[in-house]
Amino acid sequence: MESAAQAVLDARAAHPDASLADLYDPLTMPANLVKAHAALDKAVDAAYGFKGTSDSQRVAFLFDLYQTYTHRLIADAPAKPKRSKKS
Repeated sequence: MESAAQAVLDARAAHPDASLADLYDPLTMPANLVKAHAALDKAVDAAYGFKGTSDSQRVAFLFDLYQTYTHRLIADAPAKPKRSKKS
């Protein structure tokens, strides 16, 4: 997954004069960036067991997984001490 993420960064770097808006315009996205993102999606899917078919399903799956792993961290976090008002 790390090498696939680096490939995305490398593909972006291959277009130094393009803004992120330019790079991610669905009509003009460079082919090397499309290919790098497809490889990254495949690596993420394999790592986390995603079996869906769309980007929106992937995002929903990953957010649900994140919530599953982090909800206890928030619930178990110590309460912040209350500050007393200084007169």
